Amino acid sequence: MHVTLPDGKRLELAQGATALDAAQAIGPRLAQDAVAATANGDLMDLMTSLPDGAAITLITKKNPADAAPLFRHSLGHALSQAVGEYYVAKGYPAEAVKRGVGPSIENGFYQDFDLPEPLKEEELPQIEAIMRDIISRGLDITRRDVGKAAALEQFGYDPYKVELISGLPDDEPVTFYTQGDYVDLCRGPHFPNTGRLPGAFKLTSTSGAYWRGNENNPILQRVYGVAFATQKELDEYLERLEEAKRRDHRKLGRELELFTIDPLVGKGLPLWLPNGTVLREELTRFMKEQQFARDYQGVITPNIGNLELYKTSGHYQNYSDSNFSPITVDDEEYMLKPMNCPHHMRIYASKPRSYRDLPVRLAEFGTVYRYEQSGELNGLTRVRGFTQDDAHIFCRPDQLKSEFLSVLDLTVLVLRTFGMNDVRFRVGTRDPENSKYVGEDSYWEMAEGQIIEAVNEVGLPYSVEPGDAAFYGPKLDFVVKDVLGREWQLGTIQVDPNLPERFDLTYTGEDGAPHRPIVIHRAPFGSIERFTGILIEHYGGDFPLWLAPRQIVIIPISDKFNAYAQDLRAELHAAGLRAEVDETSNRMNAKVRTAELSKIPVMLIVGNQEQENRTVSVRERTPEGLKERKAVSFAELQAELLERYRTRA
Repeated sequence: MHVTLPDGKRLELAQGATALDAAQAIGPRLAQDAVAATANGDLMDLMTSLPDGAAITLITKKNPADAAPLFRHSLGHALSQAVGEYYVAKGYPAEAVKRGVGPSIENGFYQDFDLPEPLKEEELPQIEAIMRDIISRGLDITRRDVGKAAALEQFGYDPYKVELISGLPDDEPVTFYTQGDYVDLCRGPHFPNTGRLPGAFKLTSTSGAYWRGNENNPILQRVYGVAFATQKELDEYLERLEEAKRRDHRKLGRELELFTIDPLVGKGLPLWLPNGTVLREELTRFMKEQQFARDYQGVITPNIGNLELYKTSGHYQNYSDSNFSPITVDDEEYMLKPMNCPHHMRIYASKPRSYRDLPVRLAEFGTVYRYEQSGELNGLTRVRGFTQDDAHIFCRPDQLKSEFLSVLDLTVLVLRTFGMNDVRFRVGTRDPENSKYVGEDSYWEMAEGQIIEAVNEVGLPYSVEPGDAAFYGPKLDFVVKDVLGREWQLGTIQVDPNLPERFDLTYTGEDGAPHRPIVIHRAPFGSIERFTGILIEHYGGDFPLWLAPRQIVIIPISDKFNAYAQDLRAELHAAGLRAEVDETSNRMNAKVRTAELSKIPVMLIVGNQEQENRTVSVRERTPEGLKERKAVSFAELQAELLERYRTRA
């Protein structure tokens, strides 16, 4: 066999040779320094046989970041070995520790355990210390293939490994990786030696996780870790984690009195408090203005629907795991609404349509309900009841591209309004091998082609993700990076030639014959709840003036200026600004501190000089820090604030 090196040279090797064999053939120093390799662009370890004819690159200890998934995976094995040694030291037999899966993930790794007693988070530093000892031992990590029977015998004490092995084909070898006396069932790849693993790692937390993600299975204890090639990268990441904790929308939601989730109401069903309702209504008003400018028509649909509606659309069959169970009413079955689109299909069908009527743009802030497992619920970002800024555009085929481009423009405008400028675009197409997709091939080819043509026309960078389409049509997702560098999938645009077919929707064409419209599904915010949760963290609760639930607080320096403060508050309120007066008995500095903790963007300080001259002293929270202005004309300030509110600056 042979492989090709980066400089184009061809290297002859024995059949079944590994990347380590290739490194040794080039030179002993390279073999000593190598930690991983790529073959035809795919990461692999030094112990796995190379494909014949592969183009390979050897990764050395000089650039370990290029092999981050490998060292993170190997650190996961070090974690697994360390936990085993920890419980043995506590007096348990080695077989008492049973293990689920333990992959590398973005920025780190995790391992699932079934332990004889729970591992406490305060014990994680002790596990870390054992991991560092395992690294210092310089244990060779070796790979071997065994038969299925031998694998079952090796792990007969562990029901999770037995289940995984039993699910493998009988004629397929089972791969083991070994380091010291620790052996694990694993496909790999891994570093060649524990001594090569970077020390820039930290165990961060534990949580519960259903075995294989199924709530009917046992709950295992999952231990998380993060790992980087250098200590600098780890320190920067941990600082971002701390910042994320400070920005956690659940924490800020409590502190700023935005929302609450009451167990008596139900898990995953947020209650919007007055401050949060103001924030939500500002978002809604912004979107409704944009929709009005683009000739959308508002509609309202019920929160439940006849089960036959969702069977016709296909949502009942294709999303059975996330639908709430049907309820029986007067011998008919109904279901909590999982999607708005079937209702909008019936609104379109409520009267005859001509080609002259199209496009028809129906918009609704519609509340939908999805069943999410309890362990997946998370504040506002993962809930069971949420409101979508949903719209469905019914158009002719010749209108599809222009309508798609208009929606694309709207979604980009929305994201830029909130300072979300780091966006990547993901085109979700169908996987022809997957049976979940409905509709004719010609429909899919047309719809996918139109999306790709539209994003090419505006010059957007995008990736194509086969298998990421909705069951009824392809889509364009907007993946946004927030100020902490985290990615969120927010807005989506879907092209759907299939639901009009399933609901037999038509319009009368110029030829007098019936024709089938195409539907664009569109939700720039996606879920109002999720978008709000992300916004809270993106801004850290420091909302711009137009979004801030509490915009202005007026602080009199003593009680004798309360009346002047209330006069100013009344004028601001009459002008449409949200203002309040702090009439507590606290000193001025304490009032300012309270306003800062409440993240109120504008503080107006008033005393004798301000009252005599009808001015205010302004303290304003800005991204750069506290900005102060003295003796500002109240009339001019009010006009300035109104303009900023009006333009959503």
